Amino acid sequence: MLDTAIRDQLAPLMAQLTSTVLVNLKTSSHEQQDELRSLLDGIASLSGKIQIRLSPEVVAVPSFEISRDDQSAGIKFRGIPNGHEFTSLVLAVLNTGGVGKMPDEGLAARIRRLKPNLELKTYVSLSCENCPEVVQSLNRIALVHGGISHTTIDGGVVPDEIDALGIQGVPALYVDGELIHSGRAGMAELLSKLEAKFQSDTAFTNQSLGHYDVAVIGGGPAGASAAIYSARKGLKTILVAERLGGQVQDTKGIENMISVLYTEGPQLSSDFERHLRSYPVQILEHRRVSRISTVTQRELTLDSGESLTCDALIVATGAKWRELNVPGEREYLGRGVAFCPHCDGPFYKGKKVAVIGGGNSGVEAAIDLAGIASEVVLLEYAPELKADRVLVDKLKSLPNAQVITSAKTTGVIGDGQKVKALTYTNLSSNEEQELSLDGVFVQIGLLPNSAPVKDIVDINKFGEIIVDEKGRTSAKGIYAAGDVTTIPFKQIVIAMGDGAKVALAAFEDRLRHTGQ
Repeated sequence: MLDTAIRDQLAPLMAQLTSTVLVNLKTSSHEQQDELRSLLDGIASLSGKIQIRLSPEVVAVPSFEISRDDQSAGIKFRGIPNGHEFTSLVLAVLNTGGVGKMPDEGLAARIRRLKPNLELKTYVSLSCENCPEVVQSLNRIALVHGGISHTTIDGGVVPDEIDALGIQGVPALYVDGELIHSGRAGMAELLSKLEAKFQSDTAFTNQSLGHYDVAVIGGGPAGASAAIYSARKGLKTILVAERLGGQVQDTKGIENMISVLYTEGPQLSSDFERHLRSYPVQILEHRRVSRISTVTQRELTLDSGESLTCDALIVATGAKWRELNVPGEREYLGRGVAFCPHCDGPFYKGKKVAVIGGGNSGVEAAIDLAGIASEVVLLEYAPELKADRVLVDKLKSLPNAQVITSAKTTGVIGDGQKVKALTYTNLSSNEEQELSLDGVFVQIGLLPNSAPVKDIVDINKFGEIIVDEKGRTSAKGIYAAGDVTTIPFKQIVIAMGDGAKVALAAFEDRLRHTGQ
């Protein structure tokens, strides 16, 4: 049953349902069947528009499917959506019933171009913090398309399937037994991967969105701030982002936002969006910029087929997890190579793993994994670990943790199904070493997302966009802010201020006619 606090929180939302939501519960003798029925009954008790129906179909694992007015919504669950997936269940009911944020029409048109009759399956862990975003995005894709189904599967109740597929990381998206994606991703990345393999022959229509005074690329703290400050100056502003919040979405506790004692990434990202939508900023989420032209004017072409022109372009695309770029890394992603110890750590209980990277994130990951794995080996390129001393001391106190410094990782080795070892060069002796293990967690920092403008503006050897004190780049009319630039100290509060500064600089140049 749902506790009182959750009921009080959900009841006003469920009261907004405009369509009848049918939850078709399949018959099962599984020991958790009664627990699932209790959970679904609790959800149904919140609205007269939610109905539970018992299907005569007999299944081994507790399962159910969601329909709208007797028509399948294409949303299915195998297992009990507790933990982080409880939110996915709630949103699936709300979205099916006509409530909540759904893809805009431009995005919906792309979704409908996917081939019908696709059966998407996503294997998750209920402790995975990255899984819900993938699950919720794919549920919405199924709901919008009308001819695609998406099943969320709790890997904990289907261990034989996990072993047969060789899954060692979640979320893991499969179609017809083929791994399509592993790891965290937003709607934009998932849709792009599905389009690459399953797009129909329906004609792709280009759409011009017109001209804007300011276009902002990126929806993180720098991008949100730049868009808000531009709109406050009365400028016609558009913001294009893969996902609002950017890397902030993946941040847990935030305790250094001045005046805010504590918040978390998803909440702060939601605050960004609410603030943005209080201004006349046109927001295009789940898009990537595929091309930028400055031949006659600043023109952006999006992967959705949409295009626009602008007077001033502000690039605030942030950064992404840095990869090792060694043989075997991408080949075994999700099958022994991972980036999230919180999500994928449980798959390595009692096994031997390596963590690559001796900064705070790497050492914290090694400490966390030491409580799950039988042995953890941390490899750091430099002669000493770069993490805070308190973290280093904690790691070195653990009996099942080992630290190897002056180690350059050179490759990931597998047997075709999963990781078996990694190779590294001992920089002190210049000898090649091989380390037998079951998993590799990469924690080597962030890589600036400067690719969209790398041939237009000057960037440094680290891939950062070179900017002056006001965020101007080497190209007239193009500005940059936040983690994608050369500004020091990659912090949320600094990115916010940088976005505001750059927007004001662009406005100043507009008044003086120096930014055209």
